Amino acid sequence: MSIRIADPAEAPAVAALITSAYRVEDFFVDGDRANAQDVLNRMTKGEFLLLEDAGRALAGCVYVEIRGTQGYFGLLSVDPARQRRGLGAQLVAAAEEHCRRAGCSEMEIEVVNLREELPSFYRRLGYSERGTRQFRDAGRARRPCHFVVMTKRLSRSESNA
Repeated sequence: MSIRIADPAEAPAVAALITSAYRVEDFFVDGDRANAQDVLNRMTKGEFLLLEDAGRALAGCVYVEIRGTQGYFGLLSVDPARQRRGLGAQLVAAAEEHCRRAGCSEMEIEVVNLREELPSFYRRLGYSERGTRQFRDAGRARRPCHFVVMTKRLSRSESNA
């Protein structure tokens, strides 16, 4: 597996992967999680890291954005056929390293409170809850929900590990 930065021409493939991976949220939100234009819009502020297998097939992606000394990642997506193999954790580590190299000392992520399995996954990776935020796509939500904000301090020593 290798990780690289997505090219804007790959926006449709990235959007398709995100939509496929986020079908698990169909129980509380209507519609696709992303489309090519959403991906392109995010590319104006940040980047998508792509995880590819040896045949260059897209296995996963994550959106990363530098916000001063704080990095942000979101839309962590792994091809459903490849989930539960550690690829999500590999993408999180790549996002952290990307932001660490850009001078960030902290990472932030937003997790929808209805995805009860996610906080424990991120806690195992060193993240802790910091607070909550309003769910931005409230018009698409079929159930009341909000974001749980989680953060992790990035130490310089991790980049040498």
